[in-house]
Amino acid sequence: MCLALPAQIVALDPATNMATASVGNVKVEVSLALVDDVAIGDYVLVHVGYALNKIDEDEALKTLALFAEAGLMSDA
Repeated sequence: MCLALPAQIVALDPATNMATASVGNVKVEVSLALVDDVAIGDYVLVHVGYALNKIDEDEALKTLALFAEAGLMSDA
């Protein structure tokens, strides 16, 4: 089973088409090769280092809350 996590974009590097995404207190570098028009503050689904698509902030926060409720995250 594969799992993609909602993460918020906190920094962009247009020269490399990469971004820094935040999930709780964890920050990861992600490729933006598969998505267009991503801005700081947007939420994306991240899987194995790639942002798969942009998602609505409300949906991202609901999903993160469910992960926290299930004990899969310590800070959402």
